[in-house]
Amino acid sequence: MVGNTTTVRAMLRLFDTAAGAVRPFEPRVPGQVSMYVCGPTVYGPPHLGHGRFSLVFDVLRRYFEWSGLEVTYVSNITDIDDKIIERANSEGRPWQEITEKCEAVWYRAMDAIGVKRPTHDPHATAYVTQMVDLISRLIEKGAAYETSDGVYFRPRQVADYGLLARQDIDSLQVGARVDVVDEKETPIDFALWKKAKPGEPSWPSPWGDGRPGWHTECVVMSLDLLGEGFDLHGGGQDLCFPHHENERAQAVADGKDFAHHWVHNGFVEVGGEKMSKSLGNFTNLLDLIDRYDPRAYRLLCLQAHYRSPIDVNEKNSAQASAALERYDALARRVTDLGHGVAPDPVIIGRFRDRMDDDLNTGGALAIVAETVTQINRSLDIDDFAGAEPLVAAFRSMLSAVGLTVNDEVAAVADEAADLCRQRDDARAAKEWGRADALRGELEAMGYVVEDTATGTQVRRA
Repeated sequence: MVGNTTTVRAMLRLFDTAAGAVRPFEPRVPGQVSMYVCGPTVYGPPHLGHGRFSLVFDVLRRYFEWSGLEVTYVSNITDIDDKIIERANSEGRPWQEITEKCEAVWYRAMDAIGVKRPTHDPHATAYVTQMVDLISRLIEKGAAYETSDGVYFRPRQVADYGLLARQDIDSLQVGARVDVVDEKETPIDFALWKKAKPGEPSWPSPWGDGRPGWHTECVVMSLDLLGEGFDLHGGGQDLCFPHHENERAQAVADGKDFAHHWVHNGFVEVGGEKMSKSLGNFTNLLDLIDRYDPRAYRLLCLQAHYRSPIDVNEKNSAQASAALERYDALARRVTDLGHGVAPDPVIIGRFRDRMDDDLNTGGALAIVAETVTQINRSLDIDDFAGAEPLVAAFRSMLSAVGLTVNDEVAAVADEAADLCRQRDDARAAKEWGRADALRGELEAMGYVVEDTATGTQVRRA
């Protein structure tokens, strides 16, 4: 935590997909947060949609921690799936080679955009035994049944199935995709276990060798690592139904108290369409951060409300990179200010109010922008003492949302360094005309001139 000395408050209100409304977030254990966020299926490079959900929940996690809460953050790795098998077969490579390399790429991208590593990142293949146990219990309870190709779940056994989709089960069944499996009892029944086909990876089970369905892994992993009634389950809006609904249904059918708060973020769009690999319109996240400041994508996500769609393009990516320079320029001016000083309580209070209002990061950034302006005004009149609590607040707010600043001052030519010293002497002697003339000389040399608590600093324009 940076500069946040206020006590923890249980004031955060978040939209709950299950409730269909914003409601107070109330942790199961005071002072602690347990959260599960669906992670990647590692069969290809991450796209911008993956980057957005990772950033949204990274910001939420960081805000919890900034507020003084202890967070256990679980995000899984799906390392066995139809798409992984398809790619391995098409390329003639072992499926494990695909998953290992894609997981490494995933974490390289996450590190680049500043996403903190999960407390736990369970892999699906490590939980197959527990998934077999869950499926066995569901069959015993009449919530699942075996067919010639696998085991399927009966959603009609769950009274409120469709809660996250905000639709009743009859409406969902009407819109369900017609499946080629003749033995399914209803179109909305979903696979818990897929019996192995020749050449596919498989694990033993009472129903024959095979592999678990996608919807089952997160049930056993979340409950194993977080326990019943964990605080928050999150992911992209596209996971709301059927994936998260099917997770919830299995837990309910097994008699388990599952997630208490469901949070979903909006899509990244290209021309009004959701970005996804299946639509062929995805942009590789690593390509974006190679072309722009990696912090720019976090800033773009912060500028929008997490539940709203965002469009990522050349123009707004460049604008975000430019906006970060304002933060960096200020950081260079205040390198020696604001340390060990309590943040301005009014600013921090206004920032909290925005963040506690369903994670209104756009409103919170407006407070940051106002603070930057106030600090620069104070520095311009050499009111360094007055700037200190503002600087502490600036640093604290950026920490809360995971934005870093670059306060390194690049080496400058000897001639420029000498002019900076002369200008500092002129300012100390209150020779303002000479100080302005020296500023003009530095600017003519191609430097941006900044007044800081330790004197004149310059950087290349």
